[in-house]
Amino acid sequence: MSIGEAKVEDHKIVQRNLALQREWYGEPLGDRVRDLVVAFDVSQAQLAEVLGISAPMLSQVMSGRRAKIGNPAVLARMMMLERKVLIPEVRARKPEALRAALEDVRQSKPTVSREVVPTHAEDVTSLVELLRRLSDPRELRNAANALGDVFPFLGAALLRAAKDE
Repeated sequence: MSIGEAKVEDHKIVQRNLALQREWYGEPLGDRVRDLVVAFDVSQAQLAEVLGISAPMLSQVMSGRRAKIGNPAVLARMMMLERKVLIPEVRARKPEALRAALEDVRQSKPTVSREVVPTHAEDVTSLVELLRRLSDPRELRNAANALGDVFPFLGAALLRAAKDE
């Protein structure tokens, strides 16, 4: 295989992985991770440490070199951080609130059960589309915030629906 052929093959793999991420997670993981890096004003390596994943692995997932996060606890921590962005002090980027949120997630020991993992990606996509038709982004964010840690899957779906396409 020539260098050019290898690059084309690599590009195809990345595109396939990004398509799988859209199907499984609603959007490419690189977009979600970049949002967290900006929201919490941390480096990608610092975020990886908080999530409990190696920095190179996170980089591979973000770039589409890998399709999925294999450890469900890492995905659960990422979702926890996404919800913490809704905390007013975190949203206001108060340093003590940012540090507390990151430390809370770093110390967490999430478990994943059938109740918090979607069984069909199409169902999640349909739910997100329906929520977008029913409510405006502000209402969806408020609803996600109100759910807190009690219903993490619903909170995450509401946040996805609130996000502009």
